[in-house]
Amino acid sequence: MSTPKNPEKHASYLPKEKKSKKPFHDTPNLDELEKGPWPSFVTGLKRLAMESDMMVDLLGQLEHSYNTRLGYWKGGTLSVFGYGGGIIPRFSEVGDMFPESKEFHTLRVQPAPANHYSTDMLRQLSNSWNKYGSGLIAFHGQTGNIMFIGAKSDQVQHFFDEINEYGWDLGGAGPCVRTAMACVGSGRCEMSNLDEQRIHRELVNNFMDDMHRPALPYKFKFKVSGCANDCMNSIQRSDFSVIGTWRDDMKVDQEEWKKYVAEKGRQHVHDNIISRCPTSALTLNDDDTLEVNNKDCVRCMHCLNVVPKALSPGDDKGATILIGGKRTLKIGDLFGTVVIPFKKLDTDEDHEELVELAEEIIDFWAENGLEHERCGEMIDRIGLANFLEGIGVDVDPNMVAHPRTSNYVRMDKWDEEAAKWEERKKAG
Repeated sequence: MSTPKNPEKHASYLPKEKKSKKPFHDTPNLDELEKGPWPSFVTGLKRLAMESDMMVDLLGQLEHSYNTRLGYWKGGTLSVFGYGGGIIPRFSEVGDMFPESKEFHTLRVQPAPANHYSTDMLRQLSNSWNKYGSGLIAFHGQTGNIMFIGAKSDQVQHFFDEINEYGWDLGGAGPCVRTAMACVGSGRCEMSNLDEQRIHRELVNNFMDDMHRPALPYKFKFKVSGCANDCMNSIQRSDFSVIGTWRDDMKVDQEEWKKYVAEKGRQHVHDNIISRCPTSALTLNDDDTLEVNNKDCVRCMHCLNVVPKALSPGDDKGATILIGGKRTLKIGDLFGTVVIPFKKLDTDEDHEELVELAEEIIDFWAENGLEHERCGEMIDRIGLANFLEGIGVDVDPNMVAHPRTSNYVRMDKWDEEAAKWEERKKAG
């Protein structure tokens, strides 16, 4: 690891005057984590401890955990009026030793779509949290929420009331619809094929009751990425993944492409772009122009990422909808399964249909899912065909995850199914 130029000493991060009343605990194990060349989270906690007795005892409990190699946080039940979730209760089992941090609850607060904040918003939130909490904030948690970490039970309602007054709301926690995430997309990225922020907001607004009042088999996550770069990791981390794509030809600016070839050289272009196309859909012609076999292109985004001035998505844009992505639970990690290969999202009606599809899926899963079973695990248990029938979606060849491994294939009724598929293709 290289060391930073002109590194600041860790002590310079600490306030000059200690306002907290409790003396610091001895923390030799935590101090070791500050000795590297890079800033440490321990320094951040110590900075907060200069002004908060709660953080003084938190550091003491953390040091105690390092010594005993045991965790001492337990859950419980805690919420605000009218809500069933959004707060993660944390009670200390060693509260007698560290009384100021015996309650250290976390509040999940929904961020703006694509995490667009103004400095005024951030100052408002920080001021409220310094008033009612520990001052420790995480931007952002794995679900996408702003994590306000460290509040006592009698301060939780006050903090929520204050931030709710100026427009913020709690996110999801427990067996419910969780806070959605969207990439910055059309706000700043030339690869965007969607209005990611609109999709994010429409889905969240529609399922707000399911987010605040947990009543599902387990958690359900929405994530929206504007292209197949999938900056939200939605295919891996969400039950309902919306990924932008296009179905006409990739746009090629041959003049910009030639400039790139002239600058980098043909060998470089061949080694780093042409030969890395997973379906060999790219050809570098003798005159340094690019030929694209769009029929074979799988929209992996590699060539567009390398030469964004020359290559860009087509004009016929829409979204692929995938269902069931998740981390390990009852079964291993799952990527999302394609349920809608391509959906236009140009009109209000298109967006309404997307929300209606999400409603159908959540209703079917809520009725048929087992306790503590994610939507993808239910699909694995009952089969994709039964799931598609249950949500009213026709089978499509693009839904095949991998070819058959059995050499026995039934051929009856294939002609009828092929005719139906061709009719759907013509209908768009």
